[in-house]
Amino acid sequence: MVITKEHISDVVKSYDLENITIATICSHSSLQIFDGARKEGFKTLGICLREPPKYYDAFPLGKPDEFLVLNKYTDLLDHIDALKAKNTIIIPHGSFVAYMGPEIFEEMDLPTFGNRLVLEWESVRKKEREWLIGAGIHMPDVIEDPRDIDGPVMVKYDGAHGGKGFFIAKTYEDFMEHIDTTKTFTIQRFIVGTRYYLHYFYSPIKETGYKLSKGSLEMLSMDRRVESNADEIFRLGSPKELLEAGIIPTYVVTGNAPLVARESLLPLIFELGARVVEESIDLFGGMIGSFCLETVFTDDLQIKVFEISARIVAGTNLYVSGSPYSDLVEENLSTGRRIAREIKNAVKQNQLDDITS
Repeated sequence: MVITKEHISDVVKSYDLENITIATICSHSSLQIFDGARKEGFKTLGICLREPPKYYDAFPLGKPDEFLVLNKYTDLLDHIDALKAKNTIIIPHGSFVAYMGPEIFEEMDLPTFGNRLVLEWESVRKKEREWLIGAGIHMPDVIEDPRDIDGPVMVKYDGAHGGKGFFIAKTYEDFMEHIDTTKTFTIQRFIVGTRYYLHYFYSPIKETGYKLSKGSLEMLSMDRRVESNADEIFRLGSPKELLEAGIIPTYVVTGNAPLVARESLLPLIFELGARVVEESIDLFGGMIGSFCLETVFTDDLQIKVFEISARIVAGTNLYVSGSPYSDLVEENLSTGRRIAREIKNAVKQNQLDDITS
């Protein structure tokens, strides 16, 4: 069954808007999603496997009101009617899409916060690049033929896997030694600088703030990812010494660290976010809600964008009680709460159809 926007609009129209339930998979950024939804007056539902995760008992404010326990995540499709009866809106995050699979996520017959059409443009790196380049964004050069590698490059596989399997190569021989040819990959020239992950929120229904052609843009927070083993490995020696010892850097994300940028860069940071949103409106009707530009700030104060995540990212977990930026919008405003606030405002303005798909 092809799930159309019109079909989801009909589902939304059938909902009791006074009794909406916010649901997501118990992983990634679910604690702040449930906490934020509760603060905005919504019921919450956690989707999990086999049994409710025990660690939620340690965080009562982030624990959902109820759990839906599945044997496997695709079994969610067997509970669609029951979830509709609870007036459920799904909040996708990186793990949600990875666990469900993009095909099942796209065909899920439940109202989802955001625009599901973004997945096609985000998850395939060539289309992602088309989107960002079309927005006038500076990106690392891509090397199409690995035989042309003539300096440090980052090799990335398609999809959201937390950096798993990514590697740096300096020669064609390096590349061939580490590549998994069964996966689709992209080769980007390595850019020297500081990595900043910029957490934005785009509202198509808000009429105040940093205005765009439609709606407005917010910049809620920033982080830097902690990667294993790359962030600690060089304590053991120089790159040459590590290579001689057979130790290869890996880039699996294990945590996040807070950041703020120098204030003089904020105009450029907002300009980049605005360009990406405006291009998304032209390409597929616009991404909605939280998104993250994954960037490198260079020593000449340029910002290079190497990737986009078009949903809430785990780096926002640093700011459950607000960030230095979101506190200047509203105190104690997490990204999870901002999502719930958008749904709440849409209900009040009879615009829920404008922020779901």
